[in-house]
Amino acid sequence: MIESIENRTERERKMKLIVQRVSQASVAVDGQCVGAVGAGYLVLVGCRFDDTPRDAEHLAAKLAALRVFEDEAGKMNRSILQTGGGALLVSQFTLYADTRKGNRPGFELAGDPAKAKSIFERFVEAVRTALGPDKVATGVFGAEMRVALVNEGPVTLELCSDTQPWHGQSAAAMPAQS
Repeated sequence: MIESIENRTERERKMKLIVQRVSQASVAVDGQCVGAVGAGYLVLVGCRFDDTPRDAEHLAAKLAALRVFEDEAGKMNRSILQTGGGALLVSQFTLYADTRKGNRPGFELAGDPAKAKSIFERFVEAVRTALGPDKVATGVFGAEMRVALVNEGPVTLELCSDTQPWHGQSAAAMPAQS
């Protein structure tokens, strides 16, 4: 029997984004700025071993439509598309750290670097399509990076692709237990 999405643990979630609303963000490699944005998002991107391009495309669409920017009434009701903001996308395999045993994290759930790079690049491509190529900056996959940001709000959200039907059945669609 397929386990319901609602019963999945943090460990079983699929592709993951940590989205921070920022007034500015930048990433440097070897002391050189390789990507920066003004108002918009800093997005830390975690790819699991079993992620697919479909996960990347779903989360890119969700990110573009996410309404976390204030409207005229001060409510979070506007998307990044409506504000014209940018997105700094940074790959971060440590989002899948397993710290249940001992004090040293394990990274078995993180994607194989070659596959994860491919999924990350698909995500970047999909976000660029949604926001416009000039609105998206990235870090360097696999590099040691220094990330700087000014978090607005603060607003920090987690988005995961495991909420989609291709990752399991909803509780309502599952057969009754005897």
